[in-house]
Amino acid sequence: MQQRDLHEQSAGADQDQGGSTRREFLLQIGAAGTGMALSSTIQASTVTKIQRMLQLPEASNVDVSIVVNGKKKTLNIDTRVTLLDALRENLQLTGTKKGCDRGQCGACTVLVNGRRVNACLTLAAMCNNKEVTTIEGLANGDKLHPMQEAFIKHDAFQCGYCTPGQICSAVGLIREGHAKTEEAIREEMSGNICRCGAYRNIVNAVKEVAKV
Repeated sequence: MQQRDLHEQSAGADQDQGGSTRREFLLQIGAAGTGMALSSTIQASTVTKIQRMLQLPEASNVDVSIVVNGKKKTLNIDTRVTLLDALRENLQLTGTKKGCDRGQCGACTVLVNGRRVNACLTLAAMCNNKEVTTIEGLANGDKLHPMQEAFIKHDAFQCGYCTPGQICSAVGLIREGHAKTEEAIREEMSGNICRCGAYRNIVNAVKEVAKV
């Protein structure tokens, strides 16, 4: 009888507050540990595969000839260099601004063969033998481009960071024949973000030059 009481007491001590025995608890811990080990192995394998997939080719340079603001420039650059970085870092044309670097804000807008492009999403090597116009190339000597004059007249900027891209985009959309109405101008300029909120004045400036 005494031995049976001791056995019952021992069995009761093996149970936790939730009713699980020590043996069950140890089995659960063991299973969890095995799962974590398998999970770690799977994750490591997946990471290795992703790393292999994302391996970049070795850097290689090419000669690129671009007519920038009317002057021919020849650059020997990495094939992965964007037009934005080539303009700013290689040609020191810092009027073109780097904003989001993802093609979402329009601050880096320039004209390539007369059409608007986001320089941050365009590889410089893609512009070989093409004409690129930046904000520095719009004026004729000391005489400002009509769009530049209109932006000043209508106070179409505050901090000025987005202004080069805004002006290049405005010039491009007029050349493309898209500035027929105020609504069309707003739509065509929607890719150029002004964090200062000078949109009303920007539209007025574009309307004046487009004669809308």
